[in-house]
Amino acid sequence: MKPEEQALFANDTFYLAFAQKDFDVMARLWANNHPTLCIHPGWPAITGRGEVVESWRRILGNPEQPGIDFYNATAQIVGDMVFVTCYEELPGSICVATNGFVSERGEMRMFHHQSGPCANPPPPTGPGGSKAS
Repeated sequence: MKPEEQALFANDTFYLAFAQKDFDVMARLWANNHPTLCIHPGWPAITGRGEVVESWRRILGNPEQPGIDFYNATAQIVGDMVFVTCYEELPGSICVATNGFVSERGEMRMFHHQSGPCANPPPPTGPGGSKAS
């Protein structure tokens, strides 16, 4: 499987873990040996695996946290990293997100997530809305 396909699969796993509030899967998805950065909408930047994973523990443990879906995922290789951009559908709003992945011991691991409101999002395209470019 190509790196961009592996990253799209890992991206799917990220959003499934988010939607199902599965902290264990979310924690396993984040990189162990690569610097990490996470910027949740409206939050300050969070760096370091411990702090990033703890932010997800708080989000996924919140019973008021709404569900999430995503669409139009595209992957681009940048050096030894793969960046996936997509749109996040939340109740009443759409965000645009960038998710970065690196290979660690042969598995794609997330090292970057940034999401913010999108004023004029495109409609979903195609089944599943994912593609490697």
